[in-house]
Amino acid sequence: MSNKKATEEQLAYADLLDKGMKIGLLMLIVTFLIYLTGILRPHIVVTELPQYWQLSVHDYLEHAQVQPGWAWLGLLGKGDFLNFTGIAFLSGVTIICFGRIVPILLRKGDTVFAVIAILELLVLVLAASGLLKAGGH
Repeated sequence: MSNKKATEEQLAYADLLDKGMKIGLLMLIVTFLIYLTGILRPHIVVTELPQYWQLSVHDYLEHAQVQPGWAWLGLLGKGDFLNFTGIAFLSGVTIICFGRIVPILLRKGDTVFAVIAILELLVLVLAASGLLKAGGH
């Protein structure tokens, strides 16, 4: 059995990740219930969904009249797109966690790991921003 202890930054990261996961899960449940109950009308009616399943991403976006990237934010008033908020939040929790540990690392004088955490934070933010274009989307 190992006597290794978690560091302060590991505990801070894990605590924030745990809270973020629970908030994100709650967001997914609430937005899915809104979708199921029809409180907000969907962009694509459920009965029409099967005709979209066989399409490529490009064809789906064209037929559904949806723009790629962050354009879904303009469709948050639609029940099916409201679900994306929980997914986007969960995707961003890691960014928040890295932001949380940087001050701890700097305070402890752990400059190398602080720089690595800052670089990781910047890479994640840049990737999420949509400024980088790669792949067929």
